[in-house]
Amino acid sequence: MSAEKRHKSAGKPIKWLAYLVLIIGSVAFLYPFVWMIGASLRSLEEIASSGMNVWPESWRWDNYAKALTAFPFGRYLFNTLLTTVFPIIGTVLSCSIVGYAFARLKVRGSGILFILVLSTMLLPGEVTMIPQFILFKQLGMLDTLYPLIVPSFFGSAFFIFLFRQFYSRLPVGLEEAAIIDGCGYFKIWRTIFLPLSKPALIGVAVMVFMGSWNNFMGPLIYINSDKWKTLTLGLAGFQGTYATDTNLLMAAAIVITLPCIILFFAAQKAFMEGLTFSGSKES
Repeated sequence: MSAEKRHKSAGKPIKWLAYLVLIIGSVAFLYPFVWMIGASLRSLEEIASSGMNVWPESWRWDNYAKALTAFPFGRYLFNTLLTTVFPIIGTVLSCSIVGYAFARLKVRGSGILFILVLSTMLLPGEVTMIPQFILFKQLGMLDTLYPLIVPSFFGSAFFIFLFRQFYSRLPVGLEEAAIIDGCGYFKIWRTIFLPLSKPALIGVAVMVFMGSWNNFMGPLIYINSDKWKTLTLGLAGFQGTYATDTNLLMAAAIVITLPCIILFFAAQKAFMEGLTFSGSKES
């Protein structure tokens, strides 16, 4: 037997062991979500007597209709879309242009400034929470959606880093040819680099969507009136009002979680390409 075949034969047990561990881990992580789906389609009596069984005996699709009409789902959904779409736009625009500047504009002190930007990632959110609250209070923005939207237009250190890494890998010839044609740096970013950064744009957009859609602490701090509540706050209130109606609570939670799952699987390929390509080289 050749050395290559012996190496492959020796690696098979480890390979199958890895598969076994992954399967067990997948089942452990998927079971709670599958149980949520099953519970959302049952009656309360069936949930109490089902034990570990996840398959409903009678499919109660009306649980979803009852859950979504038990609170102003449409209004909360609209507010959630506002606090998700605009942060995506603001983060993509601000972080991509700053990342382009750090990657392509080689000026004195840019490296130190980039380190200072990255150092802000060391600050936990609890440290800046109170100063931000005081700032938005003085600006008269409490109980509005502005505190959940405006900060995204001022960039994020992590996403600036991703865009900087992505732009650092693009060929220098593209930029040199554009400069010869008379393009300025802003036009180069807008017409050349931004269209080429589709994987990074999708990756950042997916992460911002996940964070904004599931954001609970921000709305809890800044929003008081029912008019501006988001789905996460609505689900928390729903849980307090219908704490004993487990089937309705699970139905509402499934509906609110579903967009994140669909988006991730729909954009999974571009999302992984954006992350791996962005972080594969340090210029």
